[in-house]
Amino acid sequence: MKRKHRKKPSEVVLGFQIAPMIDVVFVILLFFMVAAGQQQKENAHNTKLPGTVATDTPTTMPDEIAIQIEDDDQVYLNDDPLDAPESKDLPELAGNLQQLRESAIASQSDVIVTIYANELARYERVVDVLDALSRAQITNVTFQAGAPE
Repeated sequence: MKRKHRKKPSEVVLGFQIAPMIDVVFVILLFFMVAAGQQQKENAHNTKLPGTVATDTPTTMPDEIAIQIEDDDQVYLNDDPLDAPESKDLPELAGNLQQLRESAIASQSDVIVTIYANELARYERVVDVLDALSRAQITNVTFQAGAPE
């Protein structure tokens, strides 16, 4: 008599199941679609970049205003600390910049601002300073690497 060899239930190979993987992929896709809808868009800051223009008469250069941003979020206007590092709106900086702009308009000169950001300064703090410049309607802004000399 020949004996038939039967497989035990634990030895049964079911094969590759694709349906649970498709379910997992759809759940992950749904997660990323929901998360993408909550992303904030960055606002653009209009700034003028320096250029060269040929002129016949000599031009007097206005004084430069230096804004330093340190890695501890402290903002300095011409070496004077302004606003608390926790202040996002920077009201003192915006007020001083507004006064500088008004005096420049009265003297018919340009306001040139150079931002010196520490290499460890947060980008969010730089954007806060750019927002204060935008509220003061100052558009001649340049960036300088390193500390002012």
